Amino acid sequence: MCGIVGYIGTQAAAPIILDGLAKLEYRGYDSTGMAVFDGNKINITKAPGRLKVLEELTHGGESMPGHVGVGHTRWATHGVPNMTNAHPHFNKEGTIAVVHNGIIENYLKLRHMLEEKEYQFVSETDTEVVVQLLDYYYRGNPLEAITKVLHRVEGSYGLGVIFADHPDQLFAVRKDSPLIVGQNETGCFIASDVPAILKYTRKVYYVENQEIVRLRQDHMHFYTEDEEEITKEAVYIDWDSNAAEKAGYEHFMLKEMYEQPKTVADTLLPRLKGNDIDIEELHMSNEELEAVKKIHIVACGSAYHTGVTGKYVIEGLARIPVEVDLASEFRYRNPILEEGAMVVVISQSGETADTLAALRESKKRGFKVLGIVNVVGSSIAREADNVMYTWAGPEIAVATTKAYSAQLIALYLLAMKMAQAKKTISGEEFGAMIEDLKKIPDQIELLLGNKEKIQRFANRYIGAKDIFFIGRGIDYSISLEGSLKLKEISYIHSEAYAAGELKHGTISLIEEGTLVAAVATQPALYAKTISNMIEVKARGAFLLAVTNEGNNEIEKAADYVIYIPKTNDYFTNSLAIIPLQLFGYYVAVGKGCDVDKPRNLAKSVTVE
Repeated sequence: MCGIVGYIGTQAAAPIILDGLAKLEYRGYDSTGMAVFDGNKINITKAPGRLKVLEELTHGGESMPGHVGVGHTRWATHGVPNMTNAHPHFNKEGTIAVVHNGIIENYLKLRHMLEEKEYQFVSETDTEVVVQLLDYYYRGNPLEAITKVLHRVEGSYGLGVIFADHPDQLFAVRKDSPLIVGQNETGCFIASDVPAILKYTRKVYYVENQEIVRLRQDHMHFYTEDEEEITKEAVYIDWDSNAAEKAGYEHFMLKEMYEQPKTVADTLLPRLKGNDIDIEELHMSNEELEAVKKIHIVACGSAYHTGVTGKYVIEGLARIPVEVDLASEFRYRNPILEEGAMVVVISQSGETADTLAALRESKKRGFKVLGIVNVVGSSIAREADNVMYTWAGPEIAVATTKAYSAQLIALYLLAMKMAQAKKTISGEEFGAMIEDLKKIPDQIELLLGNKEKIQRFANRYIGAKDIFFIGRGIDYSISLEGSLKLKEISYIHSEAYAAGELKHGTISLIEEGTLVAAVATQPALYAKTISNMIEVKARGAFLLAVTNEGNNEIEKAADYVIYIPKTNDYFTNSLAIIPLQLFGYYVAVGKGCDVDKPRNLAKSVTVE
């Protein structure tokens, strides 16, 4: 979740670090800091709050001269967000500085050991243990000290380290927390994510678990935790650099919502070959797909919601039983993975800690894992047996929109491919579904064009205290995501319920004027959902309905109706979610919330 940026080269380090940290603000943070070697000593500046405070304190980096340094945006885990707990952390003499993303799980044990050796700690953080351990082991050889520390610490870490005794070197270390390094004609870089250095280089190397990188001005060397040198191949990043900029939109979230037609097309069209589906990078034959007897979908947050949709679509089309698990619960319930089962993990970043843990647990048990990810070269992409990319490009806003839509398309394609392999779908039905898929980008564009109507409606609910979303079947999964979008950026209490469960307790929460958003896109369930709408309306609720064109019967129960274009029943999530995304966005904007960086949240959750 924290952001790390480092630089060593011929240019001033501080402005580059600040610029890189600005590109990582989407990751979520509550304090910032920077350490730069000025030729004589390591200077450190830290501040709670937003990055602009650090920029002001350092005059845009000009007051911290030097050509090697590291910077950090911290999301508090151990200790409150204040100047003392902010990174970088340093030893007593100020000759070693460390920034860290992750959690050191055995930090208390190590701290007690070091305190017995008369080391004094000034912060509440787990990270300070790392820098004090480095001091304890350091005998003039930074690489040797780092490897000794790696053998002692347990947990996850992405580290940037500088030593005053070796100002011509910058070190990067990684285990279970994302870290990349890159190089251009002026120097070398480290970063938590590609956008931080995309302005400077497109040639990057993904640091693997328990690898160490020694960076100098004009080259870098990679080592194992036993100091054995290794070679790595660079990856060329072909993102449009403008994709990480707002391009005139008020917020990244709004920009990314408007990128959804392109994102869906980019994920979909390259996989359509005439009247067939070809997922080239999947590397699974029809025979392998046919042999799958059960699927376990594992994900977090919005990706979990796409998994809930995937369950309905895969079971309905391919007739394969599907279980959907929250990744944070998967390992701890000791899941039963039967012979013939396949695990599908879904993650935008490909670095989600709980999802990675589920992947590794599944592989340890000998089961095949398919990763559906957005970031090429990410940990899940590298560690999964098979991979399917969503091609959404960089997503900066914390609240996902376009990555969610791309994941839905990936699951539709996978379900159809498996149904084809299982022979549970006719050629005529398959062809008709492909034609419906092709229409989705234009249909999303059409729905986005109605933003003013949704904005006017959203303005009525800026002061709402509670909002409920209801639906049945796939509509329930749409409701889950619609509710999450609203609550995570507007801070309004919102819940999603399976509509049939209302009478089992939930309806007691409905008061006069409470907004209930009902999703009704499944014709076979129209009558049941309308009945549930009437139930809550009788208790004083105001009814917003999202339904298909032609379902005019719903107007008898709803106070306000948003119609979506007709599509295959399995694909309605891709359309119904658009007005709900816009609704959540405009409520949050109306309240004056920080839409792109909601409080307490991070884009990439790289700790458990």
